[in-house]
Amino acid sequence: ANTLSRANGALTAYRNLDKLIGTQFNRASNLSPISRPRLKGEIEFRDVSYKFEGASQPTIKNLSFKIPVGQKVALVGKMGSGKSTLSRLVAGIYEPTEGAILIDGVDVRQIDQADIRKNIGIMLQESWLFSGTIRENVQMGYNEYDDDHLLRVCKIAGVDDFVGSHPKGYDLEIKERGQGLSGGQRQRVALARAFVFRPRILLMDEPLSALDKKLREHMQIELKQIHRQLGVTTVYVTHDQREALTMSDRIAVINHGELAQVDTPEAIYNRPKDQFVADFIGESTMLSLTRGGDGRLSFGSEIISSSSPNPSVSKWSLVVRPERLHLLEGDVNTSEKQVVFRGHVKEYVFQGETAFALIALNDVTILSVRFGTGAGSRIQLLEPGALVSVGLMREDIILIPQAGQA
Repeated sequence: ANTLSRANGALTAYRNLDKLIGTQFNRASNLSPISRPRLKGEIEFRDVSYKFEGASQPTIKNLSFKIPVGQKVALVGKMGSGKSTLSRLVAGIYEPTEGAILIDGVDVRQIDQADIRKNIGIMLQESWLFSGTIRENVQMGYNEYDDDHLLRVCKIAGVDDFVGSHPKGYDLEIKERGQGLSGGQRQRVALARAFVFRPRILLMDEPLSALDKKLREHMQIELKQIHRQLGVTTVYVTHDQREALTMSDRIAVINHGELAQVDTPEAIYNRPKDQFVADFIGESTMLSLTRGGDGRLSFGSEIISSSSPNPSVSKWSLVVRPERLHLLEGDVNTSEKQVVFRGHVKEYVFQGETAFALIALNDVTILSVRFGTGAGSRIQLLEPGALVSVGLMREDIILIPQAGQA
């Protein structure tokens, strides 16, 4: 039964591979591809839409933005938002239903597919290593690269850190799917494989999600150092908002196939465009504000803003980042410098370097707060049921239109 199952799997794989090869051949036979043996790495999405065959709605909808040469851009969004589809469109695996993706100003469909494959390195969540040596897994059958190049690539990717001291070196045999290597070692081999062609574009689709927290954070630092060293254009797909903030020069937030916002990590975090971005990037509490006849925005009796940022928008929310709040002692009121919220501690959790608490401002509104636990932190005030005051400095106020507001 096991042999029959493997045979059926091999037959299915063969049919899919044959279909893929046929598709690439047909594309090449219908067009005169443009030769681009060495790309610079600028990527532009120009009114791109994509709909899977048989789907009622497009996965990507009229998306436009540009990635300059050498920039790291993280594509983030909820599962099924279309971020992985975008990376496959860049690689030429999918073709846009509408619009175009340009690399160095040329539609990717017009560029010779052999040049695309040699200029784009790909690193996925699963490192599909095969039974063979480390050298064979990195080279992937392309033996034109000499040992000096292989060694340079493996040193950059960190493979040499664990292979260099082994008696068999790069002839070390590994089993199917990289058995015998740790998760981090498998990812380093996959990274070296992505770099072996000297790519000008690197596509990384959830490359660290299978690793534990400490190793993932260590690999994030390594990848940032590698990017700084090589300067390749990088498209980094992740659902992890903290990873996106750490890894990128800019973040593109995708919501149901549409571009919600693209900006630097600092701007995305401190100046989110709408509620989806504010809620997805970073922790936050949304407080619905009341707009008075004089245009002032208030939460309860507290004046949040003396005027509306946009008079044509009637409904606003205050985005409160939990780490921007600070505990207050004594009878402190709202002032020109800060807004003061009062409530009862509903829950308190000690988390080592930080403490997290939920404060009930009223019967329906719960404010999330996060404080450091060092000396002078005043966390002793956070007893469940205790009445506490927390302050938000006015320079930390973030106002966004409520959902459905123009």
